[in-house]
Amino acid sequence: MSFASEVKNELCALKIDRKCCAVSESYGVLLFCHTFSPTEIRITTTNSAFAERLPRLFKKAFGVSFDQLPQDQAEGKRSLVIADRGKLETIFSAFGLEIDMSFAQHINFAILEESCCKASFARGAFLAGGTVTDPEKRYHLELSTSHQSVAREMISILLEMGFLPKDSSRLGNALIYFKQADAIADFLTAIGADVTSMNVLTAKVEKEMRNTITRQINCDSANADKTVAAAQEQISAIKGYAAKYGLDALPEALKSAALLRITNPEASLSDLAKLSVPAVTKSCLSHRLRKIMELAKKEEEEQK
Repeated sequence: MSFASEVKNELCALKIDRKCCAVSESYGVLLFCHTFSPTEIRITTTNSAFAERLPRLFKKAFGVSFDQLPQDQAEGKRSLVIADRGKLETIFSAFGLEIDMSFAQHINFAILEESCCKASFARGAFLAGGTVTDPEKRYHLELSTSHQSVAREMISILLEMGFLPKDSSRLGNALIYFKQADAIADFLTAIGADVTSMNVLTAKVEKEMRNTITRQINCDSANADKTVAAAQEQISAIKGYAAKYGLDALPEALKSAALLRITNPEASLSDLAKLSVPAVTKSCLSHRLRKIMELAKKEEEEQK
């Protein structure tokens, strides 16, 4: 089951209590569904829970039933249809529309004055025309409608609800979308999907933790590579000097530092400093090794 299906299943499990919210949710469904015209309403979905919710929703909102329902145990796309003139007039009048007047899709904001009705409208829009990507993969939630005016007005409603959606188009459809985990989680919470909203935030936290651990590992690996490279350079200088003069030619402090490096080729300067007898600071040990490298380099240049 896809993550979008999980969200819709959770939303469809919500009770249909208030008629005003049932009307608002139905309004969102119709403006984002397949067909909403004076001659036919056709809602097509692949989600069985949504298909089962629609008859109860329309009965609560308008007191009407669908003329065509999906067959029992239907799979794939399911269509629910109303073509009866009287039922269409009832639905249109609930939105303040005259069925015989010139028809253009716009949102009647008077129906959505209450905050609960705005949330119900957004829930219907998502159920009919929305999808959301699995947050384990990426963050993307979108609403799609074939009506450009509805999309613009929907953005106004979302702004009133405290959201900052983006918009685009695809294949002639208007898109409204979010690409931030927090915005997606807040939207899902607003429309009633509390559980899947929490899943989005959990996925975000886990992803951030993995990224932090990966960065730390990469940083540690890079530091280890630098330590090994520096140690090899120091060892090479020490061996070059020893082959020419022997380590006994070095002052005691430099000799001690050289022996520590030779016997601990993978140790960091901090670790070498702790092994020194008597103890020295990291800065002091670094100075001594650098001095040895300078002597070796000077000898090499004199031989050229």
